[in-house]
Amino acid sequence: MNLEAFILGSGGMMPLPNRHLTSVLLRREGDLFLFDCGEGTQVSLRRLNLRWKKISAIFISHTHADHVTGLPGLLMLSSQVDRDDPLYIYGPPRIAEYIETSRRVLDMHINYEIVVREINGPGPVYEGEDFRVKCFALRHTKPCYGYVLEEDGRPGEFHPEKAEKLGVPRGPLWSRLQHGESVRAADGSPVRPEDVLGKPRSGRKFSFVTDSLAFPEIAPEVAGSDLFVCEGMFEQELIESAREKKHMTASQAARIAVEAGVKRLALIHYSPRYTDFDLKQLLKEAQALFPETILSRDRMVLPIDYID
Repeated sequence: MNLEAFILGSGGMMPLPNRHLTSVLLRREGDLFLFDCGEGTQVSLRRLNLRWKKISAIFISHTHADHVTGLPGLLMLSSQVDRDDPLYIYGPPRIAEYIETSRRVLDMHINYEIVVREINGPGPVYEGEDFRVKCFALRHTKPCYGYVLEEDGRPGEFHPEKAEKLGVPRGPLWSRLQHGESVRAADGSPVRPEDVLGKPRSGRKFSFVTDSLAFPEIAPEVAGSDLFVCEGMFEQELIESAREKKHMTASQAARIAVEAGVKRLALIHYSPRYTDFDLKQLLKEAQALFPETILSRDRMVLPIDYID
């Protein structure tokens, strides 16, 4: 099953000609999940030829303008295509007020169901058949949440030669074994899944953190992430400015990545003070601590593969 992250916007505060405001879309086979919806989100969706009507849920970190100003346009855009399934929107207190006010003032024509659920504390917010999305509190100038999408673990690799040796005929019984169910061989003897499967394999984990001070409790939440998308708004020289504005530096994001044992860190939400060329300083500082760091760029596609 494919899992991919699309960087729709990597900037913070104000859009730049080649840098839209923060937004990341996660595609998991047929499901699309959007994390924040800054200005310019629709542009990247179109340029990447992504099917926005397939977005199942939108997760908003907080209600600062550079994280939500793309929502009204996206909601109206979705009315231009046939949509049968409801759109779920999760976010901190007042996200419902923002959406309702936008609909009323802009006289939006919405022909599908929008379900808005405000978050008042950490925990699971969305569940699929074999994965879940949970949130955790960040420390910013207003209520703000980070998000984690984590898949269930997978059964071990199936060994058909073992099943045949134990007398289990090819067919539905093999499928039942692969799904964790015991069966009986041709001679009536019991065969357990562990008799024909290798060691259990892990699922995948995606984490999204912006905007926040750096603090120790982030690391356990994002621990083991295959892809950790985290703001790196400033270089270390501006750490006092970062603290004052309740943001973090690229180095601080890298320290969290080290403590959390993530596989890969993608910096995002850059200050507009940095040109695309200047961003190399943020990357240099982060890679000094965590070499598996990359700079998110608008319309970058990041596959998230199984490790086993």
